[in-house]
Amino acid sequence: SPCAKRFYPQFRANNFVCVCNSTYCDEYEDTHLSPGFAVLFSSSENGNRMRKSTFQLNERRHSFEDSGRIKFDLRVTYQSIIGFGGAFTDSAGINIMALSQSVRERLLETVFGRNGARYFIDRVPIASTDFSTSRYSYNDNSGNLNMSKFALAEEDTKFKIPLILRALNLTAGEFRLFSSPWSAPSWMKETGKMEGPGRLRKGMEKAWAHYFVRFFEEYFSYGISFWATTVQNEPTSGAFPFYGWQTMHWDATGERSFVSTHLGPLLAASKAAKEVKIIGLDDYRIWLPAWADEIYSDPAASKFIAGIGVHLYMDTLAPLSTLTTTHEKHPDKFILATEACAGFWPLDHGPKLGEWKRAEAYARNIIEDLNHFVIGWTDWNIAVDTQGGPSWARNFVDASIIVNETADEFLKQPIHYAMAHFSRFLRPNSTRIRSLTEEMDESTVLHTAFVYEGQRILTILNTLTVEQKITIEEETEISI
Repeated sequence: SPCAKRFYPQFRANNFVCVCNSTYCDEYEDTHLSPGFAVLFSSSENGNRMRKSTFQLNERRHSFEDSGRIKFDLRVTYQSIIGFGGAFTDSAGINIMALSQSVRERLLETVFGRNGARYFIDRVPIASTDFSTSRYSYNDNSGNLNMSKFALAEEDTKFKIPLILRALNLTAGEFRLFSSPWSAPSWMKETGKMEGPGRLRKGMEKAWAHYFVRFFEEYFSYGISFWATTVQNEPTSGAFPFYGWQTMHWDATGERSFVSTHLGPLLAASKAAKEVKIIGLDDYRIWLPAWADEIYSDPAASKFIAGIGVHLYMDTLAPLSTLTTTHEKHPDKFILATEACAGFWPLDHGPKLGEWKRAEAYARNIIEDLNHFVIGWTDWNIAVDTQGGPSWARNFVDASIIVNETADEFLKQPIHYAMAHFSRFLRPNSTRIRSLTEEMDESTVLHTAFVYEGQRILTILNTLTVEQKITIEEETEISI
């Protein structure tokens, strides 16, 4: 079913979103492959949104009329995919639950359903973030070190948990969650404030680890289990003197010690959390590979830390080779992209309705990450309002879905389709295969290739404003 277009020329002449309401929402067709045929799904700035077409494979060789070619080879394989998704922030929950039941269901089907983006891995903040309406923790009782007074907030029971349970239902339980804390309760931090810089107070390490365990136990009581947790969201931000919202500072040595001595053993001893993997860093890739080298240098910590989390921001300050180097030095550990968003720059803040360039930036980053051993990619808020929040810190950003509560509708940004081009087709356990570009500028035509249950999956991004005619060749004796 096609996109119901609404144009926003105030941002750019041809900017449009796809509108979904109680009576209509565009959906995607399933892929049914026949021998000798390929299926193409295409999205473009001026028209298509996940348009499906089928064409016959043939023996025609590359001609001089073609822009170039892409060759892929199933005999050379790399990392396997774990999935793509977004984050169940308070803002996302508030916005989604503000819609009528029928529109809310359409939104969840758009994100998680078989005819939608089919998100598989999603992030859940532990207590409040900048995308909450206030600063809160699960235990504001100073000195309660055994966490006997720990309790989830209304934001969890009213906004997050109901949506997570519905997502689990839509995905038939094939769905993974990982968590991230922004700050310990104020009484556990050196500064006495959740927002702004500061470290965990000395002597609070065991209590803070117990706080994690209690979080998993409470969610487990609702039938929700977690695949992993990061130690801290953007731990280096806690060293910035004028940082504006919840954070807590760790360096790599401190993170390593906390995991080996407290967090790892306590999670392993908990019925609700014993299978939870630990992810280090959860910050910019400029800290790699040094951060990974440090936290994996202690065998006791390395036993518990399964991988590294990286954020999109500041990527221009570190070459993609930092990801490859980290993988090569620690091949038994994964790298997961744990957060990304558009519209975060001070001079380019908040939603831009129908902005294609932001979708293109997403696709470029995902392809580049996948081609450098990243196993999955997680967007930030699943949905924001038309302002880009709510956010108590007024840190308004863009998202793949914009909720317009007044009209009881939601708007699918181009970002959503950029995500869906990966999340729909690169299912968990898809394996990257070698692919090479010939006679084309790799900076303008990017690609990544995978195989999944015998299917060859090639994702191509053309950043030029002209059509590219590309020959695709498979270098293998296996018939297609």
